Amino acid sequence: MAKKSKATIADVARLAGVSTATAGRVLGRYGYTREETREQVLQAARKLGYRTNALARSLITGKTRTIGVVAGDIQNPFYASILRGISDVVESRDFGLLIVNSDENLDKEIRAVNLLMEKQVDGLIVSPCDTRNSRHLRDLQAAGLPLVLLDRSVAGLEVDRVAIDNIAASERAVSALISAGHRRIGLVGEMMEYQEGGLDAFLQRGLAGEVLSTDTLYPSWQRLLGYLRAHRQAGLEIDASLVRRVGAYSANAAQAVAHELLDRPDRPSAVFATDGTMSEGVMGAISAAGLSVPREVSLVCFDDLEWMSFLSPGISTMAQPRLSMGETAATMLLERIEGGQEPARAVMMRADFIERGSITSF
Repeated sequence: MAKKSKATIADVARLAGVSTATAGRVLGRYGYTREETREQVLQAARKLGYRTNALARSLITGKTRTIGVVAGDIQNPFYASILRGISDVVESRDFGLLIVNSDENLDKEIRAVNLLMEKQVDGLIVSPCDTRNSRHLRDLQAAGLPLVLLDRSVAGLEVDRVAIDNIAASERAVSALISAGHRRIGLVGEMMEYQEGGLDAFLQRGLAGEVLSTDTLYPSWQRLLGYLRAHRQAGLEIDASLVRRVGAYSANAAQAVAHELLDRPDRPSAVFATDGTMSEGVMGAISAAGLSVPREVSLVCFDDLEWMSFLSPGISTMAQPRLSMGETAATMLLERIEGGQEPARAVMMRADFIERGSITSF
């Protein structure tokens, strides 16, 4: 049986009663065509089962109608919700979406960006691993490629970005523990990117109220700064040994660090976990130690994950508007792709505190 040949633009044009050039404009989504003519062409294309040749269209228009996303960890629920928000906006505008994972590794991120550029995407959304240099992202900006940064910024890189006010959010979360009477509050955070002078120097500067360049701090360092500010506002001293840096995006690594924190004779009465992965590790350590939340240890987390509402009592947390973050990032990028020329924009979103019963008065 002979294989049925694919319909061509010429076939569509013939059936619609228009020129090949007109059919090409309609099917390629470029140029102007009267609505009546456009509908004739689309009906003919549907009848013939015509499928647009994306490569040919891109050669004509210079656009592929695809965007790329480089996510830190697509397995992390934080990114999963954001990617859904991006996808909803992109699909509604008839764009394609290519997603690549960096595993929070700079070399992988650079390879991911290069791969997406080879696919000739029209723009990129990136959650950068390197907030200080990111030469590959600076090169994209210099080349004029539309770029939106997600969750983090890069020093001196003036492009659109979407993020959370991490400092205010974590200050609010820790203040809830302080208001309940807690004075020894542990913190477990990945704090992957190195800060000059290390953790001890950062603690000293933060407690002294020194002005830090907060925009380019990694989110976990921003949340540590909120923790410090909550203590400073309450006039409380901090035992630096209660602040634990994990140094990796790993629930197992966080559990090991939290276990050490909870196993000490003078363990903290409460713990603040700086993101969802850290929260899983802290909960694992609490469970392994046989401790009860909140009777023996209070807990506040950052990121609202499904399991936090399934426990009894539920876990109090700062909930980020992840879906809205993705929607906003995608909308901003498409505006740039369509020719928006306004100065670089920074959208700072608010996280909401959800109280579920994991804090007890102390």
